[in-house]
Amino acid sequence: METLSYSFVDILISVVLASIMFGLGLSLTTKNFKNIILYPRAFFIGLSSQMIALPIIAFVMLSFSDIPAAFKVGIMILASCPGGTTSGFVTYLFKGNVALSISLTTINSLLTIFTIPLIVNVALGYYMNQEANFNLPLITSITQIFLVTLLPAMLGVTVRTLKPNIAILMEKNIKYILIILLAIVYSIKFFASEQHGGTGITQDEVLILVPYAFIFNVVCFVFSITFGKFTKLTMRDAFTIAIEVSLHNTTLALLIAGTLLKNQDMVKPALIYSMFSFWSALLFGFVTKWLYKNELKNDEQ
Repeated sequence: METLSYSFVDILISVVLASIMFGLGLSLTTKNFKNIILYPRAFFIGLSSQMIALPIIAFVMLSFSDIPAAFKVGIMILASCPGGTTSGFVTYLFKGNVALSISLTTINSLLTIFTIPLIVNVALGYYMNQEANFNLPLITSITQIFLVTLLPAMLGVTVRTLKPNIAILMEKNIKYILIILLAIVYSIKFFASEQHGGTGITQDEVLILVPYAFIFNVVCFVFSITFGKFTKLTMRDAFTIAIEVSLHNTTLALLIAGTLLKNQDMVKPALIYSMFSFWSALLFGFVTKWLYKNELKNDEQ
């Protein structure tokens, strides 16, 4: 079985993300997931937005760019890793459809085992004229998805079902701690040296990548909300999908570029994106809640 070597920072990030999924599970019951099965339209709209639209958006954006080829491949890797754990956390903070968010995160994480190699191999050939046979280790990837995403959420739901009073008490206190922990581990990834799990990114590289990361982030938000309204989803579901589409699984992108492809330049777009996308998602949440206050309130009822 193929194995991967993780830095201490990578392991720390995985532990924090698993803790977030457990915290989200505390807010849910099995009824929330039954509604996804009974009314799956929002789920499939969200999944198609993530798996099909995101890579196309990234490719079109890069067609007008003259940044280094390794950065372009890094952005395509980022686009192929949609739906991170933090999207469920932001959805929870703004009372979106958490069950929909977790369902999308889990399913697209499984699908990306097959879609990421396809997109990455095409990107390597197109941007770097590099023939590759890149694949994600199947058993290792499924195990990681289970341990970081599915198992913690299931444990949270179980606690909520068996001990609702304890779950409610834990839920109130855990979210603030998790925000702080998440900010700390990504700061370590950003500022640490390469020997200590960082990327060694320079100020010039930050200035090159920030505009592209920002534009990609904004386009993801705008596309998702527009597509959600066009397909007549509730505002709550459209908002949930927008958060899910825009908050990529940057941890997986960092793993692919840094650990599997062993190219720190390809890591840097995802790193830059991870440093502000969480905060832009919070801003997007406040703006959306202000603009669509009545619609969101009606959807919650």
